[in-house]
Amino acid sequence: MYKSSVKDMLSGRQSKYALVIAVAKRAREISTEYAEERSILEEKPVLLALEEFKQDRFEIYEPEIND
Repeated sequence: MYKSSVKDMLSGRQSKYALVIAVAKRAREISTEYAEERSILEEKPVLLALEEFKQDRFEIYEPEIND
């Protein structure tokens, strides 16, 4: 099991909610890619997505909130 700090994965401005949504979306993309290739995953798609975000392969963009 991967032990990763949420603080390490967030760059200060993203919320935990945004991280969860982004990882879930990426995990679904990974799952779909492997299904289309008819490949077998050795690890869970969520773990692969977490690793990608931990390595800063993707950035999380949140909309600006204007009050």
